[in-house]
Amino acid sequence: MITKRIIPCLDVRDGTVVKGVNFDKLKKVASPVELAKFYSENGADELVFYDITASSEGRNLFTEILKETAKNVFIPLTVGGGIREVSDFERVLSCGADKVSVNSGAISNPCLIKDAAKKYGNQCVVISADVKRVNHEFHVFAKGGREDTGMLAVPWITRCVNEGAGEVVVNSMDTDGVKQGFDLELLQAVCEAVDVPVIASGGAGSVQDFIRLFKEVPVIDAGLAASVFHFGEIAIPDLKKKLQENGITVRI
Repeated sequence: MITKRIIPCLDVRDGTVVKGVNFDKLKKVASPVELAKFYSENGADELVFYDITASSEGRNLFTEILKETAKNVFIPLTVGGGIREVSDFERVLSCGADKVSVNSGAISNPCLIKDAAKKYGNQCVVISADVKRVNHEFHVFAKGGREDTGMLAVPWITRCVNEGAGEVVVNSMDTDGVKQGFDLELLQAVCEAVDVPVIASGGAGSVQDFIRLFKEVPVIDAGLAASVFHFGEIAIPDLKKKLQENGITVRI
């Protein structure tokens, strides 16, 4: 059985990790450097670092904070925010990232994924999709969840994978920060459409939510969360122990 990954997410704004509900009401949490170091030393399998306002503000990602964060992390690091050109991949990778996550940049630049995958390899390109239900359909949102593109999520994600994205992060805006469980319907639909690793994001509120995720969508590759880890509601070593007790293979 494939080992399931547990991934904390650092949403960074103005150099500080923040967290909100449904992509809104953001509160400051901690330094990304210190938090990343803590997770690296306490059982996280990977880390995701998002500069959440870089795209909406039309600027580049904070490279100095990223460099300092990468120095303290000894697990794979995925970085996103303000990735609009292939040159942005080079800049972020040179700062210590292992993979680069694109969202709004792929929407505005249709060639970005294909060109980046050709230059750096599929394994380096992650499509991160912010998805919300609109009139009972899954729509893709851009600019940190601020703009409804009108595009249907599953066809869009499938297209990105076909163009070279080697991994998918599915961010459910409906369940983000609500702590009532992952969006299993959305995740199942994406997993059925693509044949690359899919990471579930949005909705984790308890250990049971992770167990249900891996049991009910067994092909899902990883569970990503923020506030339950940031505020000490779930300790990753405890989570992994419970997952293992429930027959879910994890790295201890």
